Amino acid sequence: MRLYRLDEHTNLEALFNKIGVTHEGSVIMRQKSKINLLYIEGIKSPAANILKQDALSIGADLAVPKDTITCKDATVDAILMATDAQLRVLSKKEKVQPFGLKTFADKITSFLMLPDSKVSIMGVVNTNKDSFYKNSRFSKEQALLHVEKMIEDGADIVDIGGVSSRPGSVAISQEEELARIQDVVDAIYAKKLYEKAQFSLDSYSPLCLRYALERGFSIVNDITALENDEVAKIVSLFDATVVLMHKKGLPQTMQESPKYDNVILEVDDFFTKRIEKAKSFGIKKMILDTGIGFGKTLEHNLLLIKHHAHFLHFGYPLLMGASRKSLIDKIYPCDVKDRLAGTLAIHLRAVENGASIIRVHDVKEHAQALHVAQAINKIF
Repeated sequence: MRLYRLDEHTNLEALFNKIGVTHEGSVIMRQKSKINLLYIEGIKSPAANILKQDALSIGADLAVPKDTITCKDATVDAILMATDAQLRVLSKKEKVQPFGLKTFADKITSFLMLPDSKVSIMGVVNTNKDSFYKNSRFSKEQALLHVEKMIEDGADIVDIGGVSSRPGSVAISQEEELARIQDVVDAIYAKKLYEKAQFSLDSYSPLCLRYALERGFSIVNDITALENDEVAKIVSLFDATVVLMHKKGLPQTMQESPKYDNVILEVDDFFTKRIEKAKSFGIKKMILDTGIGFGKTLEHNLLLIKHHAHFLHFGYPLLMGASRKSLIDKIYPCDVKDRLAGTLAIHLRAVENGASIIRVHDVKEHAQALHVAQAINKIF
């Protein structure tokens, strides 16, 4: 008899199939194979004691402060460690318990959401002269050629932008923005490139969004997450997909000492409210973007990247857009032109943690990296 240790990301379905496990057995085993770590903030001490005992009774566990058993503090923070199968059992157990555990029971199974197995690449094309990465800026004549090259290189979505939202950027009028994107949008429409890839407009201008959606675009990439009701109405009218991005503050000032009590939960609360708003306008198709670099410190950004899978519980695709951003420079000092390697590291980690769309400047390099990563993941 010999044995060897398997990687935690082992493709269990392929491995079970290899050794001859039945389909039914494979489904059951997979539920037992992954440990979920859930941080519970502010649980009532009596509830924590009940949950601890229920967790232990099924082979799971709950990490709590040492004085929880005496209910010294009214509430505590705790960490639940349980497999998918155990979470389902706990959900049933807690439905009959007091101290807020009924609400908890409804929430925990939402964390069993799986990411979309397909990962889409969204290529970035800017028609303005002040975006932070100069190699993403194109004249009206060059932009169309670059769009076609991105599609050839593997872009599933192309995101066109006419206004910079980098820290310190200055807003412009809707008319000026339309003048910047109009020729490119018209050319994409005339060549029917929307039949080869999806097109997104990085804008929160009702004027520009209506113009693009009338000409083959199908995604609204709104950094204000439907702050403007007019944008919500237009998205609904065209049955478009909207990217709801979190940011804190305005681009001009958002990086001036941003603060959060808990960045994960604050972004979660934001998404909850904006999803409700989108639904109130009849919008069905949404993508969630945690807004890396938009009103966040390095620590905030890293937390959102590392715990990206948390946001899968909403049931919508997750987008990660960290391409060549300054957080890389804060970790490994370098100029924007030298940040491709750091970008790939972040985006591959984000895909592992639930991202199904990555927004990038370098399409070909990301397509290659994803193909290699996926080949590794497919093997048992």
